[in-house]
Amino acid sequence: MDRKKAVVLFGGQSSEHIVSCMSAVNVIRQIDRERYELLLIGITEDGRWIRTDCVEDIESGAWRQGTVKAVILPDAVRRCVLLQDGERQWEEKVDVVFPVLHGLYGEDGTVQGLLELARIPYVGCGVLASSVAMDKLYTKIIVKDLGIRQAAYEPVRREELEEMEEVADRIEARFPYPVFVKPSNAGSSRGITRAENREQLKAGLLEAARHDRKLLVEEYIAGREIECAVLGGGGMEPAASGVGEILAAAQFYDFEAKYFNEESRTVVDPKLPGNAAEEIRRIAVDIFKAVDGYGLARVDFFVREDGGVVFNEINTMPGFTAISMYPMLWEARGISKAQLVGRLLEHGLKRWESANEERCSDHDQRHSYDG
Repeated sequence: MDRKKAVVLFGGQSSEHIVSCMSAVNVIRQIDRERYELLLIGITEDGRWIRTDCVEDIESGAWRQGTVKAVILPDAVRRCVLLQDGERQWEEKVDVVFPVLHGLYGEDGTVQGLLELARIPYVGCGVLASSVAMDKLYTKIIVKDLGIRQAAYEPVRREELEEMEEVADRIEARFPYPVFVKPSNAGSSRGITRAENREQLKAGLLEAARHDRKLLVEEYIAGREIECAVLGGGGMEPAASGVGEILAAAQFYDFEAKYFNEESRTVVDPKLPGNAAEEIRRIAVDIFKAVDGYGLARVDFFVREDGGVVFNEINTMPGFTAISMYPMLWEARGISKAQLVGRLLEHGLKRWESANEERCSDHDQRHSYDG
């Protein structure tokens, strides 16, 4: 059987660059080398695309000193990566891309759009789902139309912060403290703060504004942090995993608590009040469908003491680090990491096959009309 060429794209220009590298290492080690030949391409924080030869260089960070430049060509005929090392230049044909990118310029529809232009199959959600789910404000608008309970929020634009006291007055008139302040577009809890008073609120708004021009201030929800994994989309009916609970080692599950505090823990299939677990599984699939999800997503919730379920956010390229919940939840359902990565790659290839069938059908219809 001829091996397919799979590109693993990692790093990126977002604040989650290091998490992407950690995720990529785990994804690469789970790919079946009898089925796929790998081409590893990292994106540096300043936007350079560099090919690397081994996963150990990703772990050490040495890949950033690589000399082979890489470019995905937006050429639907050639479907390739252009590589250049000094004066030497050559092309590598590509069958599928696994964009293990978190956050802006990777998980937000930008890379997905480039791959669509190049007509290269890829793993994960398309342009619409990626961009909408990345933007917490617009996700909330969609979820509101579904009638799903979520935290009340107040949107704030960066330019409004020139009148900071007026913004603080508006928020205090709506919510009691504590509140959470978030950039609309950011992941791994980057730029998120908890404010207990007016001074912390103002500091939190300024911190969030460092990450995005759209900000959210949310009411505090007292509840357990619960996550659910979704797999499927397209011709494959989306399925929800069981649920997992985050036991944060900090006041909330911020970036440091997620990846660098060994006291943070995750628990798979925790006991929840009432039918909260099944409600979460159902709602996770509903939200995945509503944003036009494809491939994978992790949907995050709060569960209150009375069993009430409150939606928090959806991530269309969840982490694949050694401690990440998404692969852990599927392992608990009997799907190993290697099987999961294999399914995601196959599902990405099916998107291209389905799109080709649609294009052929459209082409035939146009010719029949012309005739």
